[in-house]
Amino acid sequence: MDAQQGIPKLCPCGSITKEVVDEEDTYDYLPGKRYFICKDYENDGLHFRKPWVMGMQQEVERLKIKVYEQEKLLRECHALKEQVRMLHMRLTELETGQRR
Repeated sequence: MDAQQGIPKLCPCGSITKEVVDEEDTYDYLPGKRYFICKDYENDGLHFRKPWVMGMQQEVERLKIKVYEQEKLLRECHALKEQVRMLHMRLTELETGQRR
């Protein structure tokens, strides 16, 4: 199922996919509709032929999730860095107190 999300790199048949423009099909005002398609495409249900817009939309959504996860991880790292700084300050205070 994940193979059908985002920009397909490999077709279920094992061949690579490529971007093609179907000149006979139009998209809005643009001539030709773009697809991600198996290089060995046959209309037999065993090969990818995915509209380019759908692949790009899914890819953007996938990347947005990754960015959100990275932001969350960065916030956690900043919180840990602050904890380490506070512990270091406390250790310094304890060491200074023991020397007296």
